[in-house]
Amino acid sequence: MSASTEEYLEALYYLSREREPVSTSALSRRLNIAPASVTEMMQKLAKMGYVNYSPYQGVTLTPKGYRSAEKMTRKHRLLERFLYDVLKIKKDSVHKEACEMEHALSDGTARAMCQYLNSPYICPDDGKLIPPCDLAFSSCEECRQWGQDSPQKIPKRKARIVSLADLKENQEGLISFIRGDSGLLRKLVDLGLKPGTKVKVHRVASPNVPTEITLKDSILSLSDKITWNVFVKKAVSQTG
Repeated sequence: MSASTEEYLEALYYLSREREPVSTSALSRRLNIAPASVTEMMQKLAKMGYVNYSPYQGVTLTPKGYRSAEKMTRKHRLLERFLYDVLKIKKDSVHKEACEMEHALSDGTARAMCQYLNSPYICPDDGKLIPPCDLAFSSCEECRQWGQDSPQKIPKRKARIVSLADLKENQEGLISFIRGDSGLLRKLVDLGLKPGTKVKVHRVASPNVPTEITLKDSILSLSDKITWNVFVKKAVSQTG
């Protein structure tokens, strides 16, 4: 995949919300590329199976496109953290620097970088969530136990996962992955939040109000740090 293709997929990932169609004009503004060139690239990406594109109806990522876009976005935001936290690059420069480097970053190096940075969850540039890796681990602790094995040797996660923060009121999910160190993992297990547990959002977070979830017969209030680091396989919305 070319660097140009990856940039388009990243932009679509950034602009899309709940997989809503993204207009070519929005992509044009995001990438600072002429609308005609954007349309031409969308047609190419549609033929390659990365997007669904219909003139005047916008663009959506296919599952194949979403996986690729999420992986590139993850690499970009990990690089921003490394540049800012380790190399002390100024915050207003890390985005541009990461754009130049992300296309050459291998999966193995990205995994090693994540472990070195102790599994960061937000990028320094705009505070956006760093997407989870696509490796079939239930926690970062499990990942660390695999040592330096190449990601190519590790099974990939089959189902798409989302953070608890992405769920809407009355949506349910099955906890699939917990990001963070052993301390956070123990804290969540003590709360009953562990892989394989079914949860339901009771109330979505709002200013000064935390997310509330239903866990068995209890209602738990969760901080943003927890909801951004607990990932679930999302079920359909419930109305009751």
